[in-house]
Amino acid sequence: MSEFLTIGEPIALFASEDVDKSLKDAVHFHKFLAGAEVNVAVGVSRLGHSAQYITRVGEDPFGDFIKDQLAENHIGTDYVSSTPDYWTAFQLKDRVSHGDPSIFYFRRGSAAAHFEKSTLDKIDFSGVKFAHLSGIFPAISDQALDAFKYLIQLLHEHNIRTTFDPNLRPQLWSSQEKMASTLNELAKEAEIILPGDNEGKILVGSDDPKTIADFYLNQSDRTKTVVVKTGAKGAYVQTKDGESYTVPGFKVDKVVDTVGAGDGFALGLVTALMEGKSLRDAVVRANAVGAFAVQAPGDNDGYPTPEKLEAFLKANPR
Repeated sequence: MSEFLTIGEPIALFASEDVDKSLKDAVHFHKFLAGAEVNVAVGVSRLGHSAQYITRVGEDPFGDFIKDQLAENHIGTDYVSSTPDYWTAFQLKDRVSHGDPSIFYFRRGSAAAHFEKSTLDKIDFSGVKFAHLSGIFPAISDQALDAFKYLIQLLHEHNIRTTFDPNLRPQLWSSQEKMASTLNELAKEAEIILPGDNEGKILVGSDDPKTIADFYLNQSDRTKTVVVKTGAKGAYVQTKDGESYTVPGFKVDKVVDTVGAGDGFALGLVTALMEGKSLRDAVVRANAVGAFAVQAPGDNDGYPTPEKLEAFLKANPR
């Protein structure tokens, strides 16, 4: 029994240590656990909440590495299956002195892309307070998309609150149009939607936070809240009952790597809501965890412990 649940594809990430060298020219790499949804699970667990991760890995060294990393981060693996028939995904990421790093995937036809939907019938939903969903898992295959929709159905049947982060990965879709239409349909099923303002250009045709929020609030009765991530500026919040406000972000001394910041935002928001904090306070925490994330080279190694988070918020009051 866990408080938090998510489904995704875990990845063995090889992050370059050679600053501003292309992936072609980079020589030195460090291996990390990665994957948007597993990043969220890592951060949720680190902040003291029980989490279960749903996925499938290959019976190979990367699959073993991922299972070891999940155990090390105290993430439940009751719904992590293995297969000898397909391999575990991995990726390369370069190191940049500014801007977003380049990423190259090796994930087509992976074990997670062949996820077996029957695994979902084994889930114990008792005690689950939140499920976090991302637009990445349904992008990796039609089989994954089918399982994703089935999980949404089960979550609704058990009245479990859901967050949805579009997490655009154009490399995984056959076209931008299919990506936008599919993700917008899936977003209708979530109580809380967490798009980025830059994602809004593709998904709704605008990067204006209010326009993005209006789109998602108007397209579904199920959606109650939209929180638009606006990078270093913070986040714009709008609710179904008409409340709207901006929560400013936190300034950091040095940005090392922006990957994982959005996942940090999601886990900050979800954990705060699970603890009964207000939506505004939850977004403050979301911004804070995102600030931690951009100061570390791995996708999730920068996420804080409760003690570090509390100290940061005391030193940077909002």
